[in-house]
Amino acid sequence: MRLLLATRNGGKLAELRRLLEAAVPGVEVVGLGDVEDYPEAPESGATFAENALLKAREAARYTGLPAVADDSGLTVDSLNGMPGVLSARWSGRHGDDDANTALLLGQIADVPDERRGAAFVCAAALVTPDGSEHVLEREWRGRVIREKRGTNGFGYDPVFVPEGLEVTSAELAPEEKDARSHRGQAFVALVPVIADVLGARQS
Repeated sequence: MRLLLATRNGGKLAELRRLLEAAVPGVEVVGLGDVEDYPEAPESGATFAENALLKAREAARYTGLPAVADDSGLTVDSLNGMPGVLSARWSGRHGDDDANTALLLGQIADVPDERRGAAFVCAAALVTPDGSEHVLEREWRGRVIREKRGTNGFGYDPVFVPEGLEVTSAELAPEEKDARSHRGQAFVALVPVIADVLGARQS
């Protein structure tokens, strides 16, 4: 049984493989680089859950494999939950981490420290070719600081200090970040769902 993780991110693939090896024996996790290319639709959903489902549905439809996809981003309290689903293209250029972070910090420059609350949010979806769909969401609360610190992350990690910590997400070791993060929590929560769904398909 193969399970497609609809990403080209090697770190995400390794993380889901680790989580699934024990939970679902005999399932091989593959990424987009392991299947024939298909046209990937833009992430046009209004929520993280909609985008995760959109990507997973598309992957299952084109490949015939059960598919997992996620969508994540940063929600800032003083910006009414933005950048949200626009996190990766907040500055207008998709994936320009420096520009996105600089714009965000400029927008909340006058916000006092006690009102700089934020959360990283991740929605993870599982869709099977027979139309079974599951989606769940997890968040990682914290606050946005004024200057970047750390090099172990990407996106907004260098300006996000998780609740209960004094270091940024980008100052955490990768294993510690995986264990605490929104994506780590979402994937851990999705594993028993995957085990149920794929276990039923295997038996």
